[in-house]
Amino acid sequence: MMCSVIGRYIALMGLLLLAMGMASAQTGSTLARIQQDHTILIGHREHEEPFSYVVEGRPIGYSIDICQAVVDSISARLGGPALAVTFVPVTPANRFILLSKGDIDLECGVTTNTAERRRQAAFSYPHYFSTTRYVSLTKNALDRIEDLTGRSVVSTTGTLNIEQLNAMNREQGLNISVMLSRSHDEAFTMVAAEQASAFVMDDILLAGLVASDASPERFHISSEALSDPEPYGLMLRRDDPEFLAWVNEALRALYQSGDMLALYEKWFLSPIPPDQQVVGLPMSPQLEAVLTHPEAFAE
Repeated sequence: MMCSVIGRYIALMGLLLLAMGMASAQTGSTLARIQQDHTILIGHREHEEPFSYVVEGRPIGYSIDICQAVVDSISARLGGPALAVTFVPVTPANRFILLSKGDIDLECGVTTNTAERRRQAAFSYPHYFSTTRYVSLTKNALDRIEDLTGRSVVSTTGTLNIEQLNAMNREQGLNISVMLSRSHDEAFTMVAAEQASAFVMDDILLAGLVASDASPERFHISSEALSDPEPYGLMLRRDDPEFLAWVNEALRALYQSGDMLALYEKWFLSPIPPDQQVVGLPMSPQLEAVLTHPEAFAE
C-alpha cells in the first residue's frame, strides 16, 4: 500500500513538473524561441513618420533602423544563419495585447516609457524624447493651453496623450470637448477639415504630419507644452531580463558609435521618403545624455 501511495505521489509530481515545464516554455525565454525559429517578430506602425511607417509596402523609419541594428546584433551573438524578420503592424490600441500574446517580440515604434506602462511591458534604453503639444490651423492663432478653452480637441485613443488631455481639462476647468480618433492621420485630418480646433499628440509626430502635408504653412504647433520631455523605448515582454539585456547591449554599441548620429541625421535632418520632406528637429540634450551614458536610463 505504501509503495502504491509513493508511486502515485511520484507520478503526480512528475506531471506537475511537466506542466511547469510546458508553462515555462510558453512564457519563457524570447531568445530561445528566436533561436529555434530563426525569426524575430517586429511590431511596427504604419503611419508614424519618421519613426515607423510604410512606404511601397515596406516598413521604414528611425525606429525600424534601430531595431534592425538590434536584430543584427542578436543574430551575430546567436551564430548560425541570419535571423529572418517578420513585421507585424500594431496600433496604439493593440500593441500591448500583441506583445503579451507573443505575436511580437519587440515593438519598434513610438511608445512612451512610463511607470504605469512598465506594469505591462519592459522598455529598452530610450531612443527619443518627446513632449506633448497640439497642432491647430495657423489662421486660428492658437498657441497656449488656455487658448483651447471651450473648444473641440481631438487625440488618439489608446495613447498617453489622451490621458494628459483629459487630466488637463479636468484640473484646469477648460471646458474642452474631448474627441477620440482611431489614428493620428484621422485626427490630423479632423483639424485640417475644421472638425476639431486642435490635435494633442507628441510634438515629433505632429511635426511629421505637418511636414508631409501639401500645405504645411496652414498648421501651427503650440509653443506651450502639455508635458515634460518623456522617453520613447523599444517595448518587449516583462519578466525576460535576458532578452532585455541583449537588446540594451545592442543599443549601447549603436549609441556609442557614429552610426547612431548618422541615423538621427538621416531621419530628422535630411529629406525622408516618400515626399523628401525634412522634419528638421536637432537632437535633444536628453537624447545626447542617453548616447553618452545609456545605463543611467535603465529602468
